[in-house]
Amino acid sequence: MRWLNGALSLMVGSSMFLTACTGCGQQKSPEDIQRETANATAKIKQDTVAVAKGIKDGVTKPKTVDINSASESELTGSLGVSNEIANKIVAARPYDNTDQLVTKRVVTNAEYDRIKDKVAVKK
Repeated sequence: MRWLNGALSLMVGSSMFLTACTGCGQQKSPEDIQRETANATAKIKQDTVAVAKGIKDGVTKPKTVDINSASESELTGSLGVSNEIANKIVAARPYDNTDQLVTKRVVTNAEYDRIKDKVAVKK
């Protein structure tokens, strides 16, 4: 979070610098400068909130999905598979290892290659 505060400070400072530089060639009233700075700061705040949410989602998102216990919605959401494939994964349980997704003909080799880093079998 410390780096996020630094990034926010850098963005606000950059915005203020750019706002000031755009007025170098022409005289602007203090009200115009204040309004432009407020608009730029609001935009940066909005972007920073989106970045922070993305970071939180990335940190809290599980690294792998246990194919023996995940619900169909977890499988579709985390793995990006169709409802049909999620249903097949659940129906073919239990699994001793993730390779059984292919050996039990639940997914194709190509599909397995796409999801293999996202699945696990926890014992």
